[in-house]
Amino acid sequence: MPDWLISILHWLAMPEAGLGTLFVVSFVSATLLPVGSEAALFGLLKLNPDLFWSAIAVATVGNTAGGALNWFIGAGAHRVIDQARHRKTELHALDWLQRFGPKACLLSWLPVIGDPLTAVAGWLRFPFWPCVAYMAVGKLLRYLVLTAVLLQLFPGGLPL
Repeated sequence: MPDWLISILHWLAMPEAGLGTLFVVSFVSATLLPVGSEAALFGLLKLNPDLFWSAIAVATVGNTAGGALNWFIGAGAHRVIDQARHRKTELHALDWLQRFGPKACLLSWLPVIGDPLTAVAGWLRFPFWPCVAYMAVGKLLRYLVLTAVLLQLFPGGLPL
């Protein structure tokens, strides 16, 4: 591994830089941008195993905050379209989602559909705080399960 990459990895592994970086990566990965946060979480934990709960919490909060941003984007888009059409917009294809309400945000951890789901929750004007709570539970469980599995599959430290 090149020296410059090793020094970047060491800098990112520092608790004060590593957790901040993990928050940003987790936040961005919850938006509609194609970024994943699991590798950042796993890398930080391999370099700093004592940060397990802190890293899980930071990743969960960052990812949930990104999902909340999606909710606001969806709600804003709905408002703009309603104003442009001068009437309320109804999405008949999403009737099944409306039956679940904010509980549908529990699935926000799913790849591909999870991030747009949070925007659709805002579009459908589901209550914000219940949506955020369900997002947080789903994302926390995803991070716990994925991290536990990865740490079992790769028990040793990173070879530097």
